[in-house]
Amino acid sequence: MTQRLRIGIAGAGLLGRLLAVQLGRAGHTVHVHDPAPGPDARGAAGWTAAGMLSPVAELETGDERVFRWGLRSLELWPSILRTLPQPVEFRREGSLLLAHREDSGAARRVVDLLAHKAPAEHQAQPLDAESLAQLEPSVRRGPQAWLLPGEGQVHSVQAMQALAAGATNTTWHWGSRVEAVEPHRMQLANDTASYDWVFDARGLGARPQLPMRGVRGEIFWLQAPGLDLRRPLRLLHVRHRVYLVPRAPDIVVVGASEIESEDRSPVSLRTAVELLAAAHSIVPALAEARVVHSETNLRPALPDNLPLLETTAGLTRINGLFRHGWLIAPGMVETAMEALA
Repeated sequence: MTQRLRIGIAGAGLLGRLLAVQLGRAGHTVHVHDPAPGPDARGAAGWTAAGMLSPVAELETGDERVFRWGLRSLELWPSILRTLPQPVEFRREGSLLLAHREDSGAARRVVDLLAHKAPAEHQAQPLDAESLAQLEPSVRRGPQAWLLPGEGQVHSVQAMQALAAGATNTTWHWGSRVEAVEPHRMQLANDTASYDWVFDARGLGARPQLPMRGVRGEIFWLQAPGLDLRRPLRLLHVRHRVYLVPRAPDIVVVGASEIESEDRSPVSLRTAVELLAAAHSIVPALAEARVVHSETNLRPALPDNLPLLETTAGLTRINGLFRHGWLIAPGMVETAMEALA
C-alpha cells in the first residue's frame, strides 16, 4: 500500500495545480501556498499561454526530455481532463508548419533540423496546395506547408480554472508567499510550514535559490465568427515563430513574442504590428477579426532554456518550463511523483 503523505506545494501555477490534482487523487493530503489573492488571479504564465501541444515542433529549441515528456503528456491530458468538474477544450488533430516562399531558406533549416531530431514516425509531412486546402480552407494559397500529425492543443484558461476546482484532498493557501524551500520545510513570510514532502513549483518566485529569469511573451485574442480554422498553425519566419491557435467557438489566439525583458507592461506597438500582420498574411479572413483581448506575461526560464526536475529526499524542484509548460507538465509531474514511491 502506498504511504499517504502530507505534502506542501509552493506555487499555484500550472505545475502547482496539476500536482495538487494528481497528488490528491493518489490519496495524499496536499497544501498549496501561493502569493496570489485567489484561484483566478492571472499572474502565472500558464494563464497566458496558447496551450499548444507540439512535441515535434518544439524540438527546434527543446531537447530529448522535452520531446519525450511532450509525447507522454499528449497521452495523459485526456485522462486528466475527463476527471475535472468543468469542461476543457482539447483537440488532437495535428498542427501545421507554414512558410512564405521568400522565407523558404529559413523554413528548410527548421524542417531539416526536425527531421534530424525526430524519430521516423514523427516526421513532418510535406503538403501540396490541394492537401493544404482540404485540411485548412481558410489558409492562404501559396505558403509551403507541413503537417505534424498527432499534435494538439488544450484551452489553457479553462484548464487552469478546472484544475483548481478539481483538486481533492487539497487546501489552498492564497496570499501565502513562500520565501524559500528546503527538504520537508517551507519558509513563509512570517512562519514556517513543515511537510513530509515539499514540491517547489514557484517559477520566477524561486529566485534566488534558482537562477531564474523572465522572458516576456505577448499574445492577442481575435474574435473571428465563421472562420473555419481547425488546428494550430505555426508560421516559420526569419525573425518570428508566429502561431495561431483556434478556440471554440470563434476565438483565435495569436502569439507570441520572446523578448529578453521582465517588463510586464501592455503589448507593444511593434509586437501588435508584426504578429497581427503575420497572422493576416496566412489567414486573410482575419482582416475583419476583432482584437478582443491582449496580454503579456513572463515565462520562467533557466540559463539554458531547458526544464529542471531535481529530487532529493523530502524535496522536489520543478522549474524552467519556459515555452514548454502545457506541452510537458503532465509528463514531468508523473516523473516527479515516481520519487514518492
